[in-house]
Amino acid sequence: MFLLFYNLAALILFPALLAFHLFQLLAGKNPPALAERLGAISAEQVQKIRGRKVIWVHAVSVGETQAARPLLKALKERRPDWALVVSNTTATGRAVSAGIPEIDAIVCFPFDFLPSVRHALGVVAPELVVIMETEIWPNFTREAARRGIPVVLANGRISERSFPRYRKFDWFFRPTLRLFSLLCMQAAGDLERVLAIGAPPERSVVTGNLKYDVPYREVPAAEKARLREEYRVPASATVICAGSTRPGEEAYLLASYRELKRERDDLFLVLAPRHPERTAEIAALLERDGFTYRRCSALDGWSGFFAPGEVLLVDGVGQLMRLYALSDLCFVGGSLVELGGHNLLEPASCGIPSTFGPYMNNFRDIAALVQRYRGGVQVPSPGELTEIWRELLADPDRRRELGHNALCMMRESGGATAKHMALMDRFLDKLP
Repeated sequence: MFLLFYNLAALILFPALLAFHLFQLLAGKNPPALAERLGAISAEQVQKIRGRKVIWVHAVSVGETQAARPLLKALKERRPDWALVVSNTTATGRAVSAGIPEIDAIVCFPFDFLPSVRHALGVVAPELVVIMETEIWPNFTREAARRGIPVVLANGRISERSFPRYRKFDWFFRPTLRLFSLLCMQAAGDLERVLAIGAPPERSVVTGNLKYDVPYREVPAAEKARLREEYRVPASATVICAGSTRPGEEAYLLASYRELKRERDDLFLVLAPRHPERTAEIAALLERDGFTYRRCSALDGWSGFFAPGEVLLVDGVGQLMRLYALSDLCFVGGSLVELGGHNLLEPASCGIPSTFGPYMNNFRDIAALVQRYRGGVQVPSPGELTEIWRELLADPDRRRELGHNALCMMRESGGATAKHMALMDRFLDKLP
């Protein structure tokens, strides 16, 4: 009965959804390939997997795709002859997937409209489906189960912030959660919350956070120098990289930067918004406040170098890890405003000390671990950002200590990939 009403609602809403995506296409906003979202996988991608067994991994956007890296590597090592198909929903997620060597084919995840789902599953024909984090789609999950395809939720999480909404609609999620073959949750709190909304206890376990298993290392001085040359950043500058910034944060960051560069003549700022489509908005802010800046996309063919006190505005995706690596200090966005924060493990994996705001609800466990290891500094409020940056910029020894602590945290907190694989082997070993 639930699926009947769900599909009736999907049928009623589908024309509006289709019209919205057509409007985006006509407006030049480059939405994910509409045909693939309707289930029509491109011939080019089909050719890449033809005649091979397939594991389908779905990672909705950038964060989920980055988290999937160690799992994709382990799956490819375990089944080197099989094809790994990764689906994304966002264009930024697809851009990150394109840089992962283990991936054989990249597709758009289909709308959860029964004809789209059936066609996509029929074309890809996976032996195993792995869903990253929390993507719960009734038709896709039920259709996979109907075909006898195991569906695994990997790196699952239900944040404290989103839990009330899940709990309110547990009648919607419960039937689908019970179709998952295995639910691998990041932490005990995530397990408790997913069980509360209807996940089967006998198939739900804590396996840790895959994001801790990303490669980590101290960035050699020669590599840092090479990256600075590539991005035309002054070799001797003290570089702050503000990554994954969200609306409302750039004004605070630029105010602190303006004040500090009056006191120091060696500062340089890299500003990397979470969503590159906001570049024009941020460029207008920089121009209004009198900052000299250049976009990343304008570096090609430019033979000059930035001067201290200027700004590199990042207007693309897939570069943030390299930009963290060339920096001396970073700020992780989404945390000075009430948006739940972003991933502190990215700078930690480079041994770069991080600063972040008070709103880390979506990454509460990671933020607590960073603080416990003293691998970063939490900024209690926007008004305190300038002073905290001032203290850290004046103390290279403390920055080195924070970076070293962050690498220790990465080294001692891994192991989630091995736990995931030990459980997924139950399904892989049954397959020929």
